[in-house]
Amino acid sequence: MQINAPAYGSDQSGLVCGYLFGRDHQPLPIESDAAREWLAQPGHHEGEFIWLHFNLANTASEKWMNEHVALAEEFYESLHEGQRSTRIELADNALIAVVNDVVHDFSFDPSDIATLWLSVDRQVVISARRQPLKAIEGLRQAVRAGEPIRSPVELLTHLLRDQADALVKIVRDAISRVDGIEDNLLQGKLKRKRTDLGALRRVLVRLRRLLAPEPAALFRLLQKPPAWVADVDSEELRAATEEFAVVLNDMASLQERIKLLQEEIAAQVNESNNQSLYVLTIVTVLALPINIIAGLLGMNVGGVPMADDPAGFWVVAFIVAAFTAIAGWLVYRKQQDQD
Repeated sequence: MQINAPAYGSDQSGLVCGYLFGRDHQPLPIESDAAREWLAQPGHHEGEFIWLHFNLANTASEKWMNEHVALAEEFYESLHEGQRSTRIELADNALIAVVNDVVHDFSFDPSDIATLWLSVDRQVVISARRQPLKAIEGLRQAVRAGEPIRSPVELLTHLLRDQADALVKIVRDAISRVDGIEDNLLQGKLKRKRTDLGALRRVLVRLRRLLAPEPAALFRLLQKPPAWVADVDSEELRAATEEFAVVLNDMASLQERIKLLQEEIAAQVNESNNQSLYVLTIVTVLALPINIIAGLLGMNVGGVPMADDPAGFWVVAFIVAAFTAIAGWLVYRKQQDQD
């Protein structure tokens, strides 16, 4: 069997990359033809296992897997169901994992979250995605660099830890953004920060909902793993999920901080609106006497007082000033009583 490095991107079968573990000290790159030969001889590769990563955007991927890999029906069903929370469950003595991850150029947009599907058994690991994802690319780079991986479950654990690392970076970036918004808030520079905070909080809520492993399925798996899963792999998987939980708790704390900032901004906006309304009310009250008197004196009817009096203007001006002063004093007294 000839083993060659696959070309960049998926080949005609939809294979993005493939690696054979256990034959040498380092993982060996493998093409789809060599992988097909290896899969055609089950049970003849003791101490070895294979990882094949497919691009589901290539329609040949699912056909190739159907023809050459014995996978549980639950795996194919999960490929066609809607987006769900991250989960790992047991089906036909294999681990079926649905892992939600972020794309390479993550820009805090809900559409930047995509799904990775995995089937893990004693000797075969199949992963498939429709968009390039950060965690799987991190795993691929680690394998290419020759990082030792002793079992399929350790490969899955490595992926979960890479995903947790990516989430840590996202949380740090989000914290940096929130810090900037908070600094602007303290300086009174609101601008569009309410909108920015709302969008950021929605993305974090979606990330936490999709990336948090389903507790029930994970608990059942860790309590009763398949017989072929070594104890050390079970412990590593448990530790990886605990690390994930820590990151998700940090994300929940950040969501609460964003919520408090939104409430503070809303309170400042309400206070500013109330102040503007108060100023408008004062101006309206102060302008009321002159508007009333101007309206009365401007009527085009006979009998308008002081129409022919040379001092009429100053008399009216004095009356207006007096009523304006009285209105201003009443407003001032009311404001003092409220304080």
